[in-house]
Amino acid sequence: MSTQKWHSIGEASLYCGLPESTLRYYEDVGIIEPIARDPQSGHRAYSDADLQSLLIISCLSATGMSLAKMKEYMANRERGKAGASTEIELLQDQKRLLEEEQRFLQAREEYVALKINYWQAVSAGDDAEASRIGSLAEEKVKRLSHWHDSPAPETKPTTKHDISTT
Repeated sequence: MSTQKWHSIGEASLYCGLPESTLRYYEDVGIIEPIARDPQSGHRAYSDADLQSLLIISCLSATGMSLAKMKEYMANRERGKAGASTEIELLQDQKRLLEEEQRFLQAREEYVALKINYWQAVSAGDDAEASRIGSLAEEKVKRLSHWHDSPAPETKPTTKHDISTT
């Protein structure tokens, strides 16, 4: 006969790397099933299976997956083989969003490199090169602004501050 080992919320938090407040919130919004309670203290008591679910959720969260998609993923996980195609679709969608975010970050990095080159040209007194690089930076800003205004709300940055050409 095996005995179930129970874990405190603190232990669960350390195991999955999510703050205790996040674990409570995920339970409140239904991303994880209601957690058992210690009958004497009333505190949450996490099973080993709960810890495994939390680890999966932590990984999904680290990808930037929305709460709604995480909830759908966890609910569908119970279906096993029957739910595999939905799980694949959710993960492929997340992969596409991450690829788009990666392209945006690459463009931002290129913009920063242009600004470094711009200021190096200014510092060297090379006005022609500074002007050429400034034009390239303006083009990059237009592409960044276009990306920011396009629909992809789950992965786009929430602000577009401090993108200037000089």
